[in-house]
Amino acid sequence: MGFFDKIRKGLTKTKESLIKNIESVVIGYATIDEDFLEDLEMVLLSGDIGVRTTDFLMRQIRRGVTEGTIHNTNEVMPFMEKTVEELLKDDEKDLKEVHHPEVILVVGVNGVGKTTTIGKMSARYHKEGKKVLLAAADTFRAAASEQLTIWAERTGADIVKHAEGADPAAVAFDAVSAAKARGADVVLIDTAGRLQTKVNLMEELAKISRVVKKVIPDAPHQTLLVLDATTGQNAVSQAKNFGEIVPLTGVVLTKLDGTAKGGVVLSIYEELHVPVKWIGLGEREDDLERFNAKDFAKALFETTDHASGESTKV
Repeated sequence: MGFFDKIRKGLTKTKESLIKNIESVVIGYATIDEDFLEDLEMVLLSGDIGVRTTDFLMRQIRRGVTEGTIHNTNEVMPFMEKTVEELLKDDEKDLKEVHHPEVILVVGVNGVGKTTTIGKMSARYHKEGKKVLLAAADTFRAAASEQLTIWAERTGADIVKHAEGADPAAVAFDAVSAAKARGADVVLIDTAGRLQTKVNLMEELAKISRVVKKVIPDAPHQTLLVLDATTGQNAVSQAKNFGEIVPLTGVVLTKLDGTAKGGVVLSIYEELHVPVKWIGLGEREDDLERFNAKDFAKALFETTDHASGESTKV
């Protein structure tokens, strides 16, 4: 199954709520007037898209009407699809790793699937022929190192780990040093999801970054925040908090297939200007995909022809 088919399936719950509600508004009005626009805005606000993103979309729609790009209600959803694609692809960078090794710091609160995500990323890189090394720098959570070891064995990756309670920065230093010596292509550094205070977490992540730079001056090359899509706007709050602690280069959004809150993808970008780089669309090892804005927008706004049972673009 390709990305488009996976994202189409993963967005089923979001489409059953948000998109069907938008369709209902579109069908309910013959022309675009202020009542139509107000109802559309209410639907967007209730769809976990967030206030700022809703404001942005409504401004674009109103401008489209004024400038003659949108002539009737039937043209609203195709216009939204194009707008969403443009919104998300602006920050879509080439994801091919350009450093050797590429050092990726993975952060996030406990329970979002951070270690599992690292394992899935390792599997993906391994499938692409890359040599991967995992760093078990979450030395505070019981069994975190063991969990990562299982993923290393499963995906053919090397792993560097210390005893439970060891200095996470020391683990990261040894891992990057080992990766450089062994000719690894990618280093994935797992980190603690929770320390006693935000200050402690900030100091810990800053220390990891400092010691990694002693081995590779421009590392870490990516800092990815793992978020659980099912938490909706709470995921945006987490992103804001982590963005204050460490500069983020991207987001990994897990459990997108299990939520009706897929609109959070838009919120994360509009609120933080941090692009979604990867999305989790299931529990299997290969259910982690690189994000594609065009396919996401297309799958989100695709409608179902109930008469034929076939999916069609709006």
